[in-house]
Amino acid sequence: MYVPRRYEEKDADKINTFLKENSFAILVSVKDGLPIGTHIPLQLEKNAAGEDVLVGHISKGNEQRYTLVDGAKVLAIFPGPHAYISPRWYTQMKVPTWNYIAVHVYGTVKIMEGEELRAALSRLMDVYEGGMERPVKIGEVPEKELNADLRGIVGFEIKMEEVQAAYKLSQNRDEESYHRVMGELEKGGEVERKVAEEMERREEGLFGERK
Repeated sequence: MYVPRRYEEKDADKINTFLKENSFAILVSVKDGLPIGTHIPLQLEKNAAGEDVLVGHISKGNEQRYTLVDGAKVLAIFPGPHAYISPRWYTQMKVPTWNYIAVHVYGTVKIMEGEELRAALSRLMDVYEGGMERPVKIGEVPEKELNADLRGIVGFEIKMEEVQAAYKLSQNRDEESYHRVMGELEKGGEVERKVAEEMERREEGLFGERK
């Protein structure tokens, strides 16, 4: 991913938080010389060696499964909030642009099977059921149903080897323009407001405290 230096994020903790909060990713691999992708949740975890890994699974009916073998190289794309930026929001007229956050993770596949896969599914359920009023545990799923589903998926973990994080949030604009953009985004919908919130978090680091 092309990431100009001014937009590059290197703080591992911030990136990992982003991956956890935006875990519905696009998994990309190559089949017969062409890229192929699937939209799936990828959960950030630690493996037995304490390394950062992404854990997920796809259906055995998905042709991408044939590319997911031990040692295969893949790309996981994590899109974040994004918003159109109007030239009218600047102190001087410029061309329109787009503010966004995105993280690309390159890594190597390791296939999971049996109890390892079942345990991974249990952890995944615990994460997403955690906020529910009546969270469901994997043990509540009928065994016959669960085993049938397990036979129908391919589970894997991806050892994270390179992470590219782009936080393009008007860092190249003057302070007044930055505040104008942030203010206009705050008037928008949920996604636009999330971009504004991230801009607000970074504001002091760019310009110092407001006077």
